[in-house]
Amino acid sequence: MKHLLSISLSFLVTVFPAGAQIMSPATDVLGAHLNYGRGCTACHAPHSGSYGNGKAKSPDSSSGNTILWGQDVTGLYGKTITTAGNTVEVLPTSMSASTPDVNGILTCLSCHDGNLAPTGMMRNKLYETLPATYGAINSPPTLLGNSTTGAGNYMSDHPVGLTAAVNCGGAKGWDCTEANGVITMNGANSRRFVANYGLFVQLSAYNGKAVVTCTTCHNQHQMNVVHVTSGSTSGLPEGNYATMFFLRGPYNPNDTNPMSNQTSQFCRQCHADMSNEMNGGTVGTIF
Repeated sequence: MKHLLSISLSFLVTVFPAGAQIMSPATDVLGAHLNYGRGCTACHAPHSGSYGNGKAKSPDSSSGNTILWGQDVTGLYGKTITTAGNTVEVLPTSMSASTPDVNGILTCLSCHDGNLAPTGMMRNKLYETLPATYGAINSPPTLLGNSTTGAGNYMSDHPVGLTAAVNCGGAKGWDCTEANGVITMNGANSRRFVANYGLFVQLSAYNGKAVVTCTTCHNQHQMNVVHVTSGSTSGLPEGNYATMFFLRGPYNPNDTNPMSNQTSQFCRQCHADMSNEMNGGTVGTIF
């Protein structure tokens, strides 16, 4: 019996590589974006945009023209928000605008902004189980511009927008190259980082620059899992990795290893000056 048990354990180690954390099959990947069971149609209307979803509050000729968006975004059109670092973003004036902040910011704020836009189906509560390391005093709010810091304040939010650029070189950037808003991690240190963790963020291209939007870091369709394939640029073993907050890369502060640095690795994708690789360190990704 002991011999058979050791064979079984060896088989499991072979199939599920170190670091891979298999998601429970009872957990839907949409997570909180199941929207109380309404699912995909809470955001995407098969017909007539916000009118078809019964959410239209103001006339909007471009409603639903982009990704069949079914929420009313008219309250956000043309508004200016200033985020951390005094990054100023002037929101598009139409869903038909061709800038990346339409699908990357405007659509997100139509539900996640509690100041300028209706809070459609939102309760400003987090529907994930937080690890003990986050503390238990307050639940992180899910609305921007109307959270615990007061209505109209976006300064506590990460910079996003057409001026929130990620640059190669300099004191804070990776040793990478940028062409037409696309960053290639081809320097010695940046290549090492990709081999150690990967590059899961999806920067948007605008006027030849790589810029940050909400969907740069967040995959709105998968809340708790990141799938790494054998053909990806990441050097991590193939498998399903735990994440939180709809983040695009492995990010699990609930990891029981006190030396785990995976959550920091996610941030270092853009914040190169904080990385081991750019500081002469040899530590890879620890799960």
